[in-house]
Amino acid sequence: MSGRIAATARLATSTAAERRLAELGVVFVTLVWASNFIVVKSAIMVLPPIGMSAIRFGLAALVLLALLRWREGTVRLPVRDLAAMGVVGILGFGVYQVLWATGLQGITAGDSALLIAATPVLTALLAVVAGSDTLTPLKLAGALVSFAGVGIVVVGGQGLGLGGVLLGYVLTLGAAVCWALYTSFGAPILRRHSPLRTTAWAVTVGAGFLIVPGGAQLATLDWSEVTAPVWAAVLYSAVLPVAFANVIVFHAVKLLGPTRITAFQFLVPAFAVVLGALVLAEPIRPAQILGGAVIVAGILVTRAAGTRHGMPGRRRTA
Repeated sequence: MSGRIAATARLATSTAAERRLAELGVVFVTLVWASNFIVVKSAIMVLPPIGMSAIRFGLAALVLLALLRWREGTVRLPVRDLAAMGVVGILGFGVYQVLWATGLQGITAGDSALLIAATPVLTALLAVVAGSDTLTPLKLAGALVSFAGVGIVVVGGQGLGLGGVLLGYVLTLGAAVCWALYTSFGAPILRRHSPLRTTAWAVTVGAGFLIVPGGAQLATLDWSEVTAPVWAAVLYSAVLPVAFANVIVFHAVKLLGPTRITAFQFLVPAFAVVLGALVLAEPIRPAQILGGAVIVAGILVTRAAGTRHGMPGRRRTA
């Protein structure tokens, strides 16, 4: 009840123009997150995937720490939270990036976005495993529906050719599990600190984790092949999707509440599929459309079950 009163108060103190601008900002963010699949896919055609992630998150960490210092006056984190932040940061922005960027080499950007979209269902199931939620028939049904959608996307994608394709799907699903773990176990830290502080430190830890494997890949790179467009892609991917997008979303959540903003996340895989076709000439397959619709349906069922039991779905960033 107090959350509903707070949301009503926020709406009352903000103007209609501010709320419309906040919504437009979130639509822009969904485009940024969707385009990031295409931008990274293009960059790793030249840069090694983990090396690219190391550069990207090193830059993102610097931007986020600067934003944190500017907005909150300090970048410090209590000693008691350092160990927990280390674990969630390595999972959410370290191991996740190793799996996701490597998997993206073998599958289309659109398929990658569709599989990552199933993360809320994995998060809900992990909450059951962790004992912070219960498994209801409706929640189980939603999970099974989403996994059926994932299966449709994967089976349909096999027509693109075998080789590294199946491995790409497996690595991408592994990345989704890592993000679900980050979301689930990062919640206690997020309750003690602002989203910006949590994200800045998690990204910084993830960047530190990526230094060694990323540096090993970059050591064998022929840097003469890294052209200005590739550097532009790295800069775009580091600054917009990770840093500025989160600031825009935090502001929108403050004005409109998390439930309303969460609805926009379903635009990300749709935008990614379309942008992949326009920019990378990736085919839009019937299996993508059907599988994507089934995944979204499963997420909606799972979230309905969570809301009914007081556990609303969590938003995922790209």
